[in-house]
Amino acid sequence: MNTRMLAMPWAPNRQLYCAPGRLLLKMALGEAPEQIPTARDVRAGARDPVARVDGGAVDRVLSHFTGKVTVARVHGAAASRTLAGARDRGYDDLEQATGLARTFRLHLDRGARVGDLVDALRQLGTVDGASPLYLTVQTMAATAAPPPAPPAARAGWASRERINLPRALEMEPGDTAMIVAVVDTGVCSTHPELRRRLRPGFDTVQIGARDLSQGISLVGDLTLEDRDPEDEVGHGTACATIIGGAGARMAPGAGGACVVLPMRVLGSARMPGKEAPVGIGSLSDIDDGMKRAVDLGAAVINMSFGTPVAALDPHDTVPHLDVVKYALARGCVLVAASGNSGRCEPIVPAALDGVIAVGAMGEDGHPTHFSTSGDHVALAAPGERVVSAGLGEAYQAVTGTSFAAPFVTGAAALLVSHARRRSASASAATVRRVLRESARPWPAGTPPGHGAGTLDVAAALRRLGTEIDDGSPPGEDAAVPSEPSRRTEP
Repeated sequence: MNTRMLAMPWAPNRQLYCAPGRLLLKMALGEAPEQIPTARDVRAGARDPVARVDGGAVDRVLSHFTGKVTVARVHGAAASRTLAGARDRGYDDLEQATGLARTFRLHLDRGARVGDLVDALRQLGTVDGASPLYLTVQTMAATAAPPPAPPAARAGWASRERINLPRALEMEPGDTAMIVAVVDTGVCSTHPELRRRLRPGFDTVQIGARDLSQGISLVGDLTLEDRDPEDEVGHGTACATIIGGAGARMAPGAGGACVVLPMRVLGSARMPGKEAPVGIGSLSDIDDGMKRAVDLGAAVINMSFGTPVAALDPHDTVPHLDVVKYALARGCVLVAASGNSGRCEPIVPAALDGVIAVGAMGEDGHPTHFSTSGDHVALAAPGERVVSAGLGEAYQAVTGTSFAAPFVTGAAALLVSHARRRSASASAATVRRVLRESARPWPAGTPPGHGAGTLDVAAALRRLGTEIDDGSPPGEDAAVPSEPSRRTEP
């Protein structure tokens, strides 16, 4: 999980890669124009694109920097998500307040000076935020891991036993009505570990060759939105099986009977000089997939991706902040990988308030050398050589905080299932607190910044069950996310 710097003369002052001739614009509350279609409706041919924003100051600034403009909304209204050609109608108060109803994606001339244009738009009183269209690159460390044949299928049990998962699944098998979204590179839907374990998902990837620097080779389906979120990297498939794997030839998923909703928000590409594909996509495609997951009823969302705050321009809108606010307000539990930089630094969305940030524990029971740390990290889970499904019918051993987070996501799904089974509820804040309070403490001498300890799923279930039985769960409200500090700790 990381971002990669590439040459971009159209925005030379930016540290993160941003697509040429692309930007995101968020209008102030009450200033968003109507009759601008969603990008989804435009791509489907249900609506024609429009060539202006407000007919006023914004368009005058745009005309100074570019001769070509097409505008579309990033997000559709939850109430109209099934209405082709009318998905921009019926935004509710929450969609307006969080800014999702007011966020637009603009396509300009490829040579437009995006950096200067963004700076100019930020000076307008009707504009709440503007930023280049940033892309993220997601890599993975994996090796082949052939599992033993049934009935001796014990592959992957070591990591599950370290978090007391077998006992936890005896206590709470999970709810088949519980939807856990994996916002990632998609899934390999034909893998034996995922058959009959998936809900119909979406593919929101819409990047093309013109969005990237020369030398990057795009692979597979990239620009056409569809309901086929097939994985071409293996990253999302690994996360999905750690959460919801059937246990056919490896240890079952941490979420038990809960089902996985795959959202493909990252496409596949090969970088110069590299053979293994990486996940690549825009931050707006990620946010689009997250909002759709919420609107489709996801109770828990796994986010194994991230952007270092230190790599952003100081005036940039914090990535994912609006959609995280939206998801928390809708009652979702959000889990994110802390990052693989090995430094003490905020990486979003993990560092946003209300998100459960997960670091990686090594096979020796200590934090791994690569796990990003910080005061925002809640706890850790196994993140070294974790057995999971790969592409086709393969298996793989994966390493990174990307694969620690799904263990906590599965645990969160079990906690919410356990509460519902007792006619109670567990808010995102309650789940985070229970997971932290029940975690096994780190060994003495562990440096700070790696959270309360390591995941113990059975202990978390016992603690939550006791609180429900006592009739005194705290009932915290979901936290309202704030912008994380942009200072990188030494």
